[in-house]
Amino acid sequence: MTSHNEQSAVTVLGLGPMGQALAGAFLDAGLRTTVWNRTPGKERELVERGAVGARSPEEAVAASTLTVVCVVNYDAADAIVRRDAVTDALKGRTVVNLTADTPGRARDTATWAAEHGIGYLDGAIMTPTTTIGTPAAVFLHSGPGELYREHRSVLDALGGTHTHLGEEIGRAAAYDIALLDIFWTAMAGYAHALAMAMAEGVTARELAPFAKGIGAILPPIFEQAAEEVDSGRFSGEDNPITSAVSSMAHIVHTSEAHGIDASVMRAAEGLARRAIGRGHGTDGFLRIIEIMNPR
Repeated sequence: MTSHNEQSAVTVLGLGPMGQALAGAFLDAGLRTTVWNRTPGKERELVERGAVGARSPEEAVAASTLTVVCVVNYDAADAIVRRDAVTDALKGRTVVNLTADTPGRARDTATWAAEHGIGYLDGAIMTPTTTIGTPAAVFLHSGPGELYREHRSVLDALGGTHTHLGEEIGRAAAYDIALLDIFWTAMAGYAHALAMAMAEGVTARELAPFAKGIGAILPPIFEQAAEEVDSGRFSGEDNPITSAVSSMAHIVHTSEAHGIDASVMRAAEGLARRAIGRGHGTDGFLRIIEIMNPR
């Protein structure tokens, strides 16, 4: 570890795979970067590349006007930044929290930061570690626009696209949660599809080209659905929810005939049937939004 008197451009707290990628991108951009990790040793390669290894989190945050936090969740982040010595060292500085968690946790942290005179931006990283520092990286940010603009030049060193979603601090996390919902629900669906296909003697490799075709038709469906959902129309002209329920029933039947757990599809089918029971049989499948969220 080394200490220094010269002010760093940025501090990175948390050196898991993503934190290391962030710190590496800052270094590649020529920015003086201070790093700290709860488990010693992970900073070694970064220090060899020119980073400054801090001996404590309070030393790390005191080294820069901007601190980027990227740890496993907000419990881990709070355990670092809400220590009295670290909180004191952060006063008058800015934290950009790229840790994934819920919108509610982002709002709670913003309240804590304001109470202690700490500038706070929340953010989300929507692409894997390999994209960081490249044009393929995607970052979402929310919080005070003035604060975002002040630190944008440093954040740009991470590459890719940066989108400021507005002043409301929970918006980045809200986007993150919704987009991760799409991803993991889709992956769960793909896992179920593979289990069912393999039970019928179809290999994953054989199914893959056709699965990619299903994926390719989704973007225009998302675009059209966004307009319909925001207008409250839920058109079922091309594919009414009654038709969707019929195909879901086939999936459930085939799955359970092979002893495959069909609980996820049964849940989706149940929502659709409830919508039909409320008189929406000719509407589109996304009418189930009103069943899931009655507000």
